[in-house]
Amino acid sequence: MAAAQLRLDAAASNIANLPTEGYRRVQARAEADASGGVRARTERVPEPGSDVAADLVEQRMAAGAFAANLQVFKAADRMLGRLLDADA
Repeated sequence: MAAAQLRLDAAASNIANLPTEGYRRVQARAEADASGGVRARTERVPEPGSDVAADLVEQRMAAGAFAANLQVFKAADRMLGRLLDADA
């Protein structure tokens, strides 16, 4: 969820800075963590310029990833609750 939030933040920053002269877009990068999960970071692109279409698509994809991860947490919570109910 943190990686999806970082992607959302990066795309929002790019859109908010559209009118800023010389602004270099931010991109979120994610990689698998050796201990499990994902490690995410942001980096600036080398050249100034905008890519509104890419940023809007990135926002939608990140929002979808966030929602999917939330559903996984909810399902795990329900399963744990049922497991604890069964032990009682």
